[in-house]
Amino acid sequence: MKNLLLLTAALLALTFQATAQDFSRPQTTAAVSGDAIQKGNWMVGAGIGNIGHNFSSETFSFDLSPRAGYFISDNAVIGAQVQLGATIWSGENLFRYGLVPFARYYFPEGSAPTHRWFGEAVLGIAGSTQPGEDTGTVVSRVYGISAGYAHFVASNVALEGMVNLIRSNANVDVDDNTQTGLSLSLGLQIYLPSKANQQ
Repeated sequence: MKNLLLLTAALLALTFQATAQDFSRPQTTAAVSGDAIQKGNWMVGAGIGNIGHNFSSETFSFDLSPRAGYFISDNAVIGAQVQLGATIWSGENLFRYGLVPFARYYFPEGSAPTHRWFGEAVLGIAGSTQPGEDTGTVVSRVYGISAGYAHFVASNVALEGMVNLIRSNANVDVDDNTQTGLSLSLGLQIYLPSKANQQ
């Protein structure tokens, strides 16, 4: 009986050893050391915000902001984003759109090889339209500032979180056509190195 127990224990040990695999965790961080945010590089990506569904009013809303930018110096990028959004309720809808240039600066203070804090300013035009309304289409200026955090999951890919303070005069669903407020957004940015920075 003792030999049978030893044999069983040995077989179990061999089975566990044979089936054991080296499961590596997925990459959740990468050292960037400033390579991604050098002069001459490009940044492309998109931000998502204002996703929600209100059960009491049966309202669904969604905003998407694709963007592209060029690093004019280390840590400083200028570019433009397209603002697209929709709010849908009770068979009606409100569409939002805009073209908004931006300037962003990545702060070297408080940075680490895997993340950067940044500030951003936007100034552009935006509009909204609601079918069936007398106002039809409203186009006006939009401006604001944002603070954000970029966490690099690969040497050229970052996940972002931003707090935005934006003012827009182009919102037909507000009585005075003016909207100012805080919002949160999430984004994904890809950093494309210039040929000079690839060497």
